[in-house]
Formats: sequence, C-alpha cells, structure tokens
Amino acid sequence: MQERNEVIWERYQLSMDRIRDIKKEHTVSEKFEDYFLKTAEFIGMIEEIEAALYAGDMEHWTLEQWQQLNQKMYEDILPIQYEKSYANPAYAVQKLGEIQGGLLSFLYTEIRKMIPYVFEGRLMEITILNELFIEIYNRFEEENLPSYREIQQILYWFVSDYSDLTVNYRVREAVDPSLNFATNLIVNSDFNDLRYLYRFGEYITENELETARYMNSLPKETIQKMADTFTEGYRRGFETTKKDLSIKKTVNIRFHLGFERVIREAVKNFEKMGLLPVIYRAEHKQSRIGYLGAIPNRQYDYDHKADEAIYLDKPLIDRKLGVMRTSYEEFKGLAAWMGGPAVMETFGEPLFTPIRKKEAFALSEKQQKLSVLYDQEASRIVNQYIKGEERSFTIIAFPVPQIGRQFREIFDEVIRINTLDSKQYEKIQQHIIDALDQGSAVHIEGAGENKTDLMVALKEIKDPQTETLFENCVADVNIPVGEVFTSPKLSGTNGVLHVKKVYLNGFQYRDLKITLKDGKVIDYGCKNFEKEEENKKYILENILYYHESLPLGEFAIGTNTTAYVVAKKYQIEDKLPILIAEKMGPHFAVGDTCYSWCEDTKVYNPNGKEIIARDNEISILRREDVSKAYFGCHTDITIPYEELKKVEVVKKDGSVIAIIQDGRFVLEGTQPLNQAFEEF
Repeated sequence: MQERNEVIWERYQLSMDRIRDIKKEHTVSEKFEDYFLKTAEFIGMIEEIEAALYAGDMEHWTLEQWQQLNQKMYEDILPIQYEKSYANPAYAVQKLGEIQGGLLSFLYTEIRKMIPYVFEGRLMEITILNELFIEIYNRFEEENLPSYREIQQILYWFVSDYSDLTVNYRVREAVDPSLNFATNLIVNSDFNDLRYLYRFGEYITENELETARYMNSLPKETIQKMADTFTEGYRRGFETTKKDLSIKKTVNIRFHLGFERVIREAVKNFEKMGLLPVIYRAEHKQSRIGYLGAIPNRQYDYDHKADEAIYLDKPLIDRKLGVMRTSYEEFKGLAAWMGGPAVMETFGEPLFTPIRKKEAFALSEKQQKLSVLYDQEASRIVNQYIKGEERSFTIIAFPVPQIGRQFREIFDEVIRINTLDSKQYEKIQQHIIDALDQGSAVHIEGAGENKTDLMVALKEIKDPQTETLFENCVADVNIPVGEVFTSPKLSGTNGVLHVKKVYLNGFQYRDLKITLKDGKVIDYGCKNFEKEEENKKYILENILYYHESLPLGEFAIGTNTTAYVVAKKYQIEDKLPILIAEKMGPHFAVGDTCYSWCEDTKVYNPNGKEIIARDNEISILRREDVSKAYFGCHTDITIPYEELKKVEVVKKDGSVIAIIQDGRFVLEGTQPLNQAFEEF
C-alpha cells in the first residue's frame, strides 16, 4: 500500500489543493453552491484524518475524541439528519432539481466511500474520487448548466475507466492474506481499550461497544468454546464432504464488529489448521460479505441500492467481467488456496421496512436482465478459480445488545443452541429421512390464517440400500444443528407458500405469498405497501433479484424445537436470522440448490448413503449451457411450527406418513423433539 500511495501522492495533493480552493470560491450558481461547499468540506475532513493517521496523532486520542470523529463522519446520513442530507435523493432532487439532483446525490454517496479508504490507507481511491468531484464541479462553473446526459457520461466513464483498479482490488482482497488491515487490528489490539473499534473506520454505536464489553466479561473458556464451535464446524465441513483441507491455505472470515475477542481465537484455531485469515470490509451493508460495523441508516442504503441504473449497460458489464477474469488469472494461485468463508452473523437489530422513493434510481427492465447476467457470469468466474468441489464454509450467528434488555440471557441460550448434541439430532433426523425416502412427494398445509397448501415432488430412489434424498444436517457448516434438506423435483411441485410475517435478507415481509407451478414461481405478493404493484416490485428486487421467475431450489424440515421455544420465550421470532429460523419448521428456498456449482461432487450422510438429490431440472442444464443453470441467489422462507397443520409424506400408492401434525412431531422416533415445547 505504501508503494501504491507513493505513486499517487502528487495527484492526491494537487486534488486536495484544488478542493480547498472550492471552499473559498463562489463560481457556481447559488442553487448548487451549498452542495459543492458541503461536499468539499467532507473531503477536507478526510484530508485531515489522513494527515493525523500518517503522523500517528490519533494514537494519543481519548475514547471521547474517537467517538466525536466517528459521529462527525457519519452524522449526515443518520436518520435525524438524513431528511436534509444531499445523500437523500428526495432532498437532493428537491433542492437541486430533477435533472441534476439524483446524479449529484449519487456522487455524494460515492465520495462517502472515502471513510473506509482513508483508514485503510487507500489514497488511490480517494484521489480518483477527488478528481471526479473536481471534473463535475468544473462543469457547473460554466455558464450553461450541464445536462443530465453530460453528468451521466462523466459518471459512466469514471466507473468504466477505473474498473481496472476497483474490480482488480476487490478480487485481490478476497483472496490475499497480505492485505491485512483488519487482521492486524484483531491480532494486535488491546480489547480492553475500546478505542480499537474506531480504528476500523466503520460506524460504531453503543451496540458495538456493549458487544465488545460483554465479550471482555466472558470467561476465557466461553470465548474458546464459541471459537471452537465456529472453526470446528468449518473443519468438519471439509471432512463430511470428503474434501481435502490440506490443499487450502486461507479462510475468509466475516463478522460484525464487537466480536473481535472470539475472532482472535478463531484465527489461532485456523492457523493450527494451516489457514491464514483473509478479512475485508463489506462493500454493501446488506450483503454482509466481509466485516462491518453498525449500519448508520438502512433507508440510506435502500435509497441507493439501485444506483447502478445510472451507468449499467452491456459494454460496461463486458468490461467489468473482463477485468474480473484478468484479475482472477493474475491471482489464481491465491484463489486456489482459498478454502471458503467462515461467517459469524449477528441478529437482534431493529426491524426495518423501507420507504420507496420515486426520486431513487431504479433499474429498467433491460438493466434488470443485465444485472442478472452479470451476477451469473461473475459467479461462474469465481467458481472457475475458487472451485466449488474443493471449498467449504461454515456459518454461525449470535445476538447483539440491540435485541433488548434480556440480551445476556438470550446470548447464553444461543450458545446452548449452537452447541446442542449433534449425535442425538442425527439419530432423530434419520427417522425423518427414512420416512421421506419412501415418498414421491411431501404435502405441507398451513393452519389457521396460514394459507400454505403445497405439494413438493421428490426424486425417485433406485437403490434404497445405498441412496437417500435428504441430507442429515448436523452442526458443521450450518450451525446450529437441526434440519434435513433436499433438492426437490420441480415437475409436480405445485401450490401456495404463505407466511404471515417473515424477515429475509434484512427486510420484513407481511403476508408473503408465493405460488409455484412445476417448481417455478409464477405469482407472488405481500402486504407491506398499499399498492399491489409496489409489493410485487419489493419481492422482485429483494427475493427474486430481478429474475422473472425462480425455481424451488430446496425443501427442508427444521427440527430445532429448542431454538423455537427460546424464540417464543423471549419473543424474538421476528429478529432471528434465517440461519436459526430455518431450523424452526419446514423451509423452502427459491433460487439455486444447496449444491450449486458442485452437484457432481458426491455427498454422503453419516450412515454412508449417497445423497442423490443434488440436481433439479434447471441446475442439470449446466451440462448444456451453464448460463441457464444458476441464478446466484438462494432465499430460505420458513413456516413456523404454530402455523402448520401438517407435513406428511405421500407415497406412490397414495398412502401417507405423518411427520408433523398441528405443529408437533408425530413420526415414531421423533417425539423427543416435542419435549422442548413442554418445557415452554
């Protein structure tokens, strides 16, 4: 990074000099003067931070000084200020006009990316954003205001021209352990000195501070238990799928700030396995791909989630994909070493239902298809260099203090849930699998206000002695224990999936209803907004990810009744992540199968039977045209036990085997799962 910064240093200084002059000038029309002045002031703050970091001045700052800076960096997009922020497209359009307002709001949000860049020492990225700002400012100095097209073209060519830099760096930081900004903070910080949290450059609230304090208060044995559960799940993921961990040298660790004490022990555990950590910042807050702090304002993120509508076209996609291929080829040795992600999720944050704004950018129908195309091609490139048949993952979740006043009790319960006896569940779940393997379909029917009535078709077993349809999922890659799942047969899978209230990928849905025909989504709706059109658009963007339809990629039955009872006891059902919620009833995933990109890798249950239902009628198309086989998404939707009338196996002769009736397990051998209900 130092060599990189030395190359750009003169350009960096020249750009900062010019922006300092902007703060003294009055050369743009009064209508736009406040925008350019405030943006220049923000960049000036970034310059001051860079100088203080380089000189080491911040090492002597008090906690209060760090907190004041953190607040100053993010205050403009916090809910209390956001209504009068140029980051808000509605306000920007109101103040700056429909032609220029939305584009200038986008520019402002791009410039806000300087915050993590300055802490990571990435002067190149700061400099090119400075130069973009200056170029647009200069255009507004001219007598005639720039048209929408003129500004759009400046932004378009900025994104396109610098793809060589931005895409290349994103690829490298995903596989290169020498980019160790976050790792150094985790390994070397004094966690009792909470100033360390602010050195990441992320937004820090009392939630992150209290999480860190709580981690500091826990006995070393508890921290070690959490780390061991996390890393052992990763190791077992390779073991159970018969993949060779010894050929891997890196692991991508993802987590929420505040859990560094656990992550440090996880790093030590991984190093004993021969794995170095790759830890990078989440580029998009909703994606959680990387580490992240608090989300300053979810509405802000939502308002700008489709900003690529400004510049997205086929030539740009081709260029970015070309850079991506070249970059992976450049770093192919590092990519081959990557073992996959180890993810520590959090839950308990306040629920969020977004407000749709007409001023926010939205992808056109053509751009939606291009976005889908890009995701598919990008996934194919990643899988070419980080091979699905060689990698694994693990994922675990813990609550944060925002979950409420009973945070500590809930945290202890979650540790208990995450460490339930896998052997006991394995045995119980085998009874369910034995019943399911006798069926040609599974019938799921909702109770009361739940209108679910769905027939899920199953693949045919040719050799019951050696083959099975469902994976017996215990606590390895997918923690906690508690589900059996399959890739259902699409033909013959018909009906309606309905959930009264569910929280998916950061968004809440009320009365979510999805209709399937031959395993594919043909209709959908919810009741979040007054207009049906708005509800459909909400689902199209956030569940279907702009695909006209998606197949049913997974059907599963969750068995973790302990998690369900804990959720009921503390009334946190709507705050649980899908990782836990999917274990609390039958769930259905729209999108790719659980085996996407590695369907040809044989997978076995603990009893030695091969799981043969790894493909469906769409994923098998990879053998003819891989672009038709994958969608790059997989969203689980769970029906809670109390909304269930029945889950039953339908045999070829029409007879049935009941697994769940009226929200309770009735299949012989599964009754111990009902004990948790009795305790509640």
